[in-house]
Amino acid sequence: MRETSDGRLENSLTRRTAMQIGAIGAFGLSLEKLLASDDQASIKKSSGQSPKSCIFIHQYGGLSQLDSWDMKPAAPSEIRGPYQSIETATPGFQVCELMPELAKISEKYAVIRSMTHHMSQHDKANSMLLAGRSKPAEDDPSFGAMVSKLSPSLESIPAHVWLQKYGGGSAPPEHTYLTGGHLGMAYAPMLIGESHDDNPASNDFRVRAFDTDESVSLKRLEERWQLLQTLQSFPQSKTSSAFESLDIYQQQSFDLLHSSDAKSAFEINQEKPATRDRYGRNPLGQNLLLARRLIESGVRLVNVVAWTGLAAGEKFVSLETWDMHGNANVGIFENGWNGLPFALPRTDIAVAALLEDLSERGLLDSTLVVLIGEFGRTPVISKGAKRVGRDHWPQCYSAMVAGAGIQGGTVYGESDSRAAYVKSSPVTLEDFTATLFKAMNINPASRLSPNGFTIPASPGIPIAELL
Repeated sequence: MRETSDGRLENSLTRRTAMQIGAIGAFGLSLEKLLASDDQASIKKSSGQSPKSCIFIHQYGGLSQLDSWDMKPAAPSEIRGPYQSIETATPGFQVCELMPELAKISEKYAVIRSMTHHMSQHDKANSMLLAGRSKPAEDDPSFGAMVSKLSPSLESIPAHVWLQKYGGGSAPPEHTYLTGGHLGMAYAPMLIGESHDDNPASNDFRVRAFDTDESVSLKRLEERWQLLQTLQSFPQSKTSSAFESLDIYQQQSFDLLHSSDAKSAFEINQEKPATRDRYGRNPLGQNLLLARRLIESGVRLVNVVAWTGLAAGEKFVSLETWDMHGNANVGIFENGWNGLPFALPRTDIAVAALLEDLSERGLLDSTLVVLIGEFGRTPVISKGAKRVGRDHWPQCYSAMVAGAGIQGGTVYGESDSRAAYVKSSPVTLEDFTATLFKAMNINPASRLSPNGFTIPASPGIPIAELL
């Protein structure tokens, strides 16, 4: 700062000075780079509708539609597979026998049997799913980043949390889901779960994002914060735009440091053992229980990678649970980490527990639950490199959606006799994502570009029959 000839204080902070202030702003917190906030006033929508939350479960690798939601019992054995169809609570709606718990509560969710696109490569298909676009740009934000921008949390807690990082050679690029894309890092998720065993099913699990630098006292942190606020109150006309981002990160980081409620939300050990057992003592089950705790505490969106863990004696290979080619020395119909008899019942128990728990707590009406992979699997069973499997198939696959006003007991769209191609009511990624936005009381046409006129959150059309 310097005084001008007329006595005014002029801001003469250089880029280097701004960088130094940024270093002050870090004040020893590991949270800062992870968290985001937004102007709280932006949550007030012209519609007057209450904001909703979402738990988005990624069946990384691609679930077989023929062995789950879209059984074909009349098809030849090389197509239908070994499993039987069972009735659900919804007349005329059948699912795989490996999903008895979800079959009992079919009135709580809807199934789409006509998802479709044309990309059979994991990383690219996952990037498409994350952005909700068939041809995403390199810097397109993920669905979670868009939600945290358009419907931020009002609590001293992150708007967007990601549980269990993608892993394996087929993972999407990290920038597609761990940053806010062109929206900026302010809308990046708080990541919990760097490795396959870094999840609440592990005995030594601990959320480290709340740790502070032991060499810096709380009093010192507060002094740094006060200094930063003083510096940021100066006129900004000649400073770097980094100040704006710093303020977003630092305000919520500082709030979280003093928020026992936020820290408590991540402490899954507070749950009764019976509740933890209900979800299943595996990575997916415990991550979904943690997701419920986070939603209950005010988080707007939680992404969960559906990693169901390892069978006894197995060595870790990849997080791609649902990529069931038979290439990982486990056949698609074998009882191992990469096989349906192991992974699907665990998912059935965990997702059913989540839906029932949300319902019992009065949260299902305000919480959207999504269960989907990046594509489906081939109709014809094939011999993989080592075991029997099904290969990638994006032309026709299934998804489950529940809560937030979704019409439960609904089956939307139809596949052909082999679940190979869409027979009626095709659903693109654009339409699917627009439906999710609509269910969350977010206008899909909301503009996300800096100019406020281009780049809608989603160019798709919501599926009216599901809402």
